[in-house]
Amino acid sequence: MRKAKFLGYFSGMLSFVPLVAGAAYPVYNPTQLSNQGYVINPQYAQQPNLQIVTNQRSNVTPNQLAAASRANGRPMLNNVASNPNRVTGALPRVGSSATNAGRQYYQSADYDRLADSGLYIGLSAGYATMVSGSMSADYAGAKDAFLAPGSFRESDLQHDSVIPFQISVGAAINSDVRVDFSFLRYSGSSYASNVQTSTGDGFADATVSGGAITSNATMLNVYYNIDSVTGYMAGGYLRPYIGAGIGLSLNTIADYVVFDNHFYDETGGLGPGSVEAGFLTAVSDIYGYHNGGTTEQIAFTLEGGVTTDMNEGLKIDFFVRYAHLGQVKTSGSVVVSQTEWLSDGSGTDDGEYEAPYDSVMHYTNWTESGRLANIDVGVRLRLEF
Repeated sequence: MRKAKFLGYFSGMLSFVPLVAGAAYPVYNPTQLSNQGYVINPQYAQQPNLQIVTNQRSNVTPNQLAAASRANGRPMLNNVASNPNRVTGALPRVGSSATNAGRQYYQSADYDRLADSGLYIGLSAGYATMVSGSMSADYAGAKDAFLAPGSFRESDLQHDSVIPFQISVGAAINSDVRVDFSFLRYSGSSYASNVQTSTGDGFADATVSGGAITSNATMLNVYYNIDSVTGYMAGGYLRPYIGAGIGLSLNTIADYVVFDNHFYDETGGLGPGSVEAGFLTAVSDIYGYHNGGTTEQIAFTLEGGVTTDMNEGLKIDFFVRYAHLGQVKTSGSVVVSQTEWLSDGSGTDDGEYEAPYDSVMHYTNWTESGRLANIDVGVRLRLEF
């Protein structure tokens, strides 16, 4: 009797297990799953309790899918892939502390319209907002240096509108780094129009004409986009960058003339009456003709700016640049022309006359030099291929 009762209990338990299992692990036929947005791999369709769902999706919205899952007491699967959408609109910020979204998760060619790619040529024009340069005479300590007038006190360069031009040919290494070779030209500066020249025991004003200065620099430049640190600017339309360049600059100064119109006594203050007839008493109207020169110097640039895209492979850089161009130096040849005054032998203080000959002297290795540097603002157009 007990044995029969035990078998009855055991049979009831066995019949209850499938009901519990069915509640915990419901079995869905292919039609039912398809209506809910899931598709069973056919090879598993005949195997009960085996829930292998493929990464496919029918035309069911996510909200319908979630509702159907909740109605069946089954959580919605997270591995059902949605249809990919192309990123449009403003680019995501990069380097933001609030999100990890950024260019590194996308293909730059598809989603980063500011990314640099391939070869490019560039043309830039700027304006030198500050020209740092001055000239002084390297022969200031030479004996009788005052006889060749020049800038014995450092004189700032004179400049009108200095508009630097640059032509570049380069390539993008990746979406953040690009390298180019460039030709950079500066013109519009010149020797100072007024200088302080030596009198032998002091300084006197002198005027200058000529002396235009140009610099032609061949540079190797490297630029790095820093948006990974700063993030995109202006809703993704501006991309900040920094750059540096090094190369050789040919600095040229044209010929110039320094004119000193002062009257210099050559009698030691005794006057023309103290010397014999025909002897030199004074000099005046001294012209110093300085031959220009070209000097090859190491140059470097530092640049910062932002880039924007104009489509069709055209980009625009707005930049601020510091350019150190080295020194400019004359050839060292100075031809001096002056008016000489001679004693007439009368013994009076005004007893002198202008010499009837031309007084011309040639000095060599008497150079003048100065440094050159500029701070520019400008715009560069880059056409990518």
